[in-house]
Amino acid sequence: MSPAPDYPPTLSNLLERGLEKFGEREIVVLDERRETYGSLERSSSLLARGLLAAGVGKGSRVGILFPNGPDWVRAFFAVARIGAIAVPLNTFCKARELAWILKHADIDTLLLCDRLRTNDYLERLEQAVPGLAQQHGQPLLLPGAPHLRRIFVWGDRNRPWMRSSGDLEALAAASPGIDAAFLREVERTVTPSDPLVIVYTSGSTADPKAVLHAHAALVRHAYQMAQARELVPDDRIWTPMPLFWMGGVCFGLLAAMHSGACTVFEEEFEAGRTLALLERERTTLSLGWPHYVKALQEHPDFTQRDLSSMRRGQTRDALRPEARPRDPELYPNTLGMTETCGPHTWEDMSVELPEELRGSFGIPLEGIDHKIVDPKTGVTLPPGEYGEICVRGFSLMLGLYKQEREDVFDRDGFYHTGDSGYFQHGRLFFKGRLGEMIKTGGANVAPREIEVVLAEQPEILEGYVVGLPDAARGETVAVAVVLLPGHELTAESLTARLKIQLSAFKLPRHIRFLAEGSLPRTGSGKVDKPRLKTLLLQELEKAVG
Repeated sequence: MSPAPDYPPTLSNLLERGLEKFGEREIVVLDERRETYGSLERSSSLLARGLLAAGVGKGSRVGILFPNGPDWVRAFFAVARIGAIAVPLNTFCKARELAWILKHADIDTLLLCDRLRTNDYLERLEQAVPGLAQQHGQPLLLPGAPHLRRIFVWGDRNRPWMRSSGDLEALAAASPGIDAAFLREVERTVTPSDPLVIVYTSGSTADPKAVLHAHAALVRHAYQMAQARELVPDDRIWTPMPLFWMGGVCFGLLAAMHSGACTVFEEEFEAGRTLALLERERTTLSLGWPHYVKALQEHPDFTQRDLSSMRRGQTRDALRPEARPRDPELYPNTLGMTETCGPHTWEDMSVELPEELRGSFGIPLEGIDHKIVDPKTGVTLPPGEYGEICVRGFSLMLGLYKQEREDVFDRDGFYHTGDSGYFQHGRLFFKGRLGEMIKTGGANVAPREIEVVLAEQPEILEGYVVGLPDAARGETVAVAVVLLPGHELTAESLTARLKIQLSAFKLPRHIRFLAEGSLPRTGSGKVDKPRLKTLLLQELEKAVG
């Protein structure tokens, strides 16, 4: 079993214990908007009672479409407190993607903001669901979203088919029987094993996977992550990772709540403004993707801002000199996925590893089991042999929504991740996705191995590797690179640098420089490798032709 809090692990109990221990300490910051443990309990209680009065109950699917901040957090806890199932929606969803998820998830209630920057969500909904614009009043009856009955919108605009967030508060006030005592009784019916959330994670070759998780998985995993990272009440954690993904909600928000820490958000990342935010809020930890961190460190204001409060995180150059790692490559990494609530391996990232463990991805978390299997035969392989990584344990998903269990897990309850690697000295060594492995001239090349070296180049913001078909070698290595603004780099000079660190058969034969924002991405923001491969292949064929 994994370490667990001393209460039944549901979100209601997490909030209740947070209120008891931390009271009016800040939990979420977005610009000037502040939410404390106390205000979150009160605001989510009112929203939860309004949802009950509207007819939402245990097992109802409730879509949540807000940017990071207090509105998202209130909605998520309100839904969780009544035993409904939250379906976080990607704020970048286009009409087609939104229509697919509304129908696939059987969403019956939708909570959303009316707009976010250039995104008009009311117009997008009308594009996504035929007939919605002609609806007057609720309940809604729409063939394109047959389970959708009600939509509540935060904002100043109006449509005949929507109700406002104020209507939910009015419903709560007009229903004296649905008071705080009644809500407590509802909360008591919610158990750790009840479904909490459906998270959509984009596949690069098929429709998104709908990952179904229980209360216990998120609460217990977040508790373990808070302990592993040694979070304390005075921590203030900056993250651009969205709450509609597991990294933002479990590794970020919920882990912070276990320790009484505060999560600092912003509506849009811009390196200069973000550096000012980190200084103003006296953030102590950072949690973000490498290209965000690199953009911060390359910004002219980086050395001018007082970031001395930062004690740990990925902005290593902002740390106090004694806290900076001597060589980041001598420190462990972790491996995780949506299906396991985030990391399923871990190791103290402040401890330098011996040379034989360099490049490892930690040891299995307590309560997590692994095996390495031959991807073709399914036979379990001994330590040191390369194969597919399989995982099971407390933080593993309940399943994939609308897929039969035997199609998701093997007979021993393991989930086959599609990741490749091996165990040696008790540590996991991750090699990349099975489907991304490049076979060139009889040798296997893991794209990640080259991408790590690309990320070390000071001019490069992002770099990705794919294999292109080649008549002589089977495949050749191709690289797509996005440079930092104002930087220059030639294919020749990049190849010369790579030659120093990589074997000859791993060197790219094709290097393409792309403009920032032009990389093809999936709905979840990841680089879409199949589309990138098609793009590079088309450009290569034009050059040859």
